[in-house]
Amino acid sequence: MGLLSNRIERKSLKPGDHIYSWRTAYIYAHHGIYVGDDKVIHFTRRGQEVGTGTVLDILLVSSGPTRSHVPCPTCVPAAEGHGVVSSCLDCFLAGGILYRFEYAVSPALFLAKARGGTCTLAVSDPDDVVIHRAKYLLDNGFGCYNVFKNNCEDFAIYCKTGLLVLDQSTMGQSGQAVSIIGGPLAAVLSTPLRLVTTNVYGMVATAVGVYCASRYAADIGMRMDVVKIPVEDLTRRLATGMLQVLEPSLAALPAPAN
Repeated sequence: MGLLSNRIERKSLKPGDHIYSWRTAYIYAHHGIYVGDDKVIHFTRRGQEVGTGTVLDILLVSSGPTRSHVPCPTCVPAAEGHGVVSSCLDCFLAGGILYRFEYAVSPALFLAKARGGTCTLAVSDPDDVVIHRAKYLLDNGFGCYNVFKNNCEDFAIYCKTGLLVLDQSTMGQSGQAVSIIGGPLAAVLSTPLRLVTTNVYGMVATAVGVYCASRYAADIGMRMDVVKIPVEDLTRRLATGMLQVLEPSLAALPAPAN
C-alpha cells in the first residue's frame, strides 16, 4: 500500500480485511469485511448500498453500481429488519477497484490522505475476532442505517476495533461522513479571515488546516467518546432499545448555505 492509494490485488486479500471500493465519480465508497471464500459482509440500507431517506438519494443512488435483475446465487440478501448482508466479492465490487482500509497509521500518513474513509489511527483487533463480529452481526443486525452516524464504514470499523460512539447526537466513526461535514465547516470557519486579510493563499491554508484538524480530532482512534463493546452486548442493547440510531429526516439534514 502506498501513500496515495490503498489499492490491492485480490491475491493479497486475507480474511478479516476491511475493504472498500469507490463508486461513480468517487462520490462515495462502499465498505465491508472480507471473511474468506470470496465473501464480504457489509451493511446496507435495507439492501441498498447507501441512502438518506431524502431527496439526496437521487444523487447517491445514481452514482451507485447498476445491479443485475438476476439474483446472484452466492449472495445472501438482507434479513427482514436489518441491512447486514453477505455478498460475493464480485457483487460487492460491482466492477470497481479493490482497496484495503488501513489501521494504526501514523498521524502524518493520516493527514496526508486528504480524503476521509481510507485509514484510521485506531488499532485493529485480531482477524478471528473481526470475522466473529461480522458474522454475528450478519445474523443479528447492526441497527438502523444512518448515512451520517451508522453507515457501511461505521459497520466495518466496529468489526475491526469493537469501538462505538455511544453519544448518537454526534458524528459516528465514518471518515467519509467527517469529510462531508468537515469541508463546509472549514470553509465557514475560515470566512472571518476576509476581515483581516485579502490573501487568498492564507485563507486556503487556514481552511485546509481546519479541515485536517477536524478529521484528526474526529478519528475513532483519537475520540474520547467511544467505548469498546462486545458484539453480543451491542446487539442486546439494540434489541432492548438501550442504543438507538434513527434514520435522518430531511429536516435533520444541514441546510444549504445561502
